[in-house]
Amino acid sequence: MPDAAADNAHRFDFDLDRGIREQVVEKLETSPLLALTRGVGPQESGIYALYYKGTLVYVGKASKGTTKSKRTLRARLSEHAGKISQRRNIEQKDVQCRYLTMASEWWVFAAEFALITHYHPEWNESGFGSKVPGKGRPGTERISKWDDLRPGPSRGLSVTCFRPSLFPPLPRWMGGCVPAIAEVTAIRP
Repeated sequence: MPDAAADNAHRFDFDLDRGIREQVVEKLETSPLLALTRGVGPQESGIYALYYKGTLVYVGKASKGTTKSKRTLRARLSEHAGKISQRRNIEQKDVQCRYLTMASEWWVFAAEFALITHYHPEWNESGFGSKVPGKGRPGTERISKWDDLRPGPSRGLSVTCFRPSLFPPLPRWMGGCVPAIAEVTAIRP
């Protein structure tokens, strides 16, 4: 009867996840770093990474063949550029991107998963990619961490600030200031 330890010394299981991850990380890190602006990127499927002040903070995908939205890299990157340009506490000039195009839609999903697993980007856990600004995924009313830190256009309250020393500040998603009680008005989105 063969020795089990000897058999294991001859066994090889290909680690496809590691193979994909190593190749996509190497290729992404050698691709050009570009300013994140509207119109950047091709009208193709692929993956992209966003960098804030030089640090990789978000990984996403654009899959025009297998998703309902049919978004291309150009469309997805333009959405992010538009979202960032409307926010406080972040400047457009501080955000750059890299992207890779892929012929196979399946590889887009595999590459995005590999990059998120490798980098653990901060914004991927923050609600940044949510399509509904100021909320979590559709059907939830929570404010995402990203929207709390970088509020966008007012969607719930119109707030006039005054005498911050007399009142406790509001949460950052409301502007982080003290409301003039008589001037807080509800706005329907």
